Amino acid sequence: MKRVSIVFLQAVIVLIGLVTLVLLIWLPLIEGRATNLDLVNIYSDTFILYGYTISIPFFVALYNAFKLLAYIGQNKVFSTNAVKALRNIKYCAIILSALVVIAGLFIKFTHHKDDDPAGFLAICIVSTFASIVVATAAAIFEKLLQNAVDMKSENDLTI
Repeated sequence: MKRVSIVFLQAVIVLIGLVTLVLLIWLPLIEGRATNLDLVNIYSDTFILYGYTISIPFFVALYNAFKLLAYIGQNKVFSTNAVKALRNIKYCAIILSALVVIAGLFIKFTHHKDDDPAGFLAICIVSTFASIVVATAAAIFEKLLQNAVDMKSENDLTI
């Protein structure tokens, strides 16, 4: 891969992380319940704190994707470090999907009778599906890359 492409993809990953971080900080301020609250009460809300907890695996997966692109740029794609990065991305996607399902179930069973949780549940379904797709792709690439690393180390030993 050309160096420019890798730097571009790394810049996209950094941009995704920055936009997500800005949204995590800004969205609680404009949320409906926060109109008459001070900053301490807004950011100490249990559901907001759970949202920040859910974001940890997302940022860890972004960091591992950035590292994986760095390995590709250094022509170290067939290394155990690249396999570990893919494995970490897979685990982060699985954890993220499980935490989103827990949040969706919590809202489904504890929402106020006058509230309609359909929008939030739709977002939970879509984000869970996306996380499962990422986990599946990472698992497939991890297996393929692990096989390639094994073949490479075997060929290095025979020569």
